[in-house]
Amino acid sequence: MTETTMRAPTLLRVVLIAHGLITLAGAFVLVAFPTAIPSMISLSVTRQEYLLVYLVGAAELAVAVLSFGAARLTDTAALRLVVVTLIVLHGVSGMLDILYMALTETSATLIANTIARFAVVVVFFFAWRAATRHHTPGTRR
Repeated sequence: MTETTMRAPTLLRVVLIAHGLITLAGAFVLVAFPTAIPSMISLSVTRQEYLLVYLVGAAELAVAVLSFGAARLTDTAALRLVVVTLIVLHGVSGMLDILYMALTETSATLIANTIARFAVVVVFFFAWRAATRHHTPGTRR
């Protein structure tokens, strides 16, 4: 292997594919049933506000495509960028969940979502660490 190529190890590929499937499911639910997810945290979405939910669904679909594509990447820098991007996405989303709860009220659903987001951060971090640890010193960046 060269310094700039690395096929994603099995654990990281499994994490990326699982993440892609979950976000794909989220995209489908947001587009097909635009009130379902917002209602889980007592948000009412009117038909005129569906566009916001549809845009979030489109973003979820893009993240799913990114995850599925990253599972096949061989460029170390590109794979690292995808993992860091997903860590930032879920880490910041978790912090924004906390901010939202501080400004409004807490709910079991939001607390679970926040915990899940931080768990995803931890899973991606350790999957990446495991992936880079198993390569020769010249391939780790």
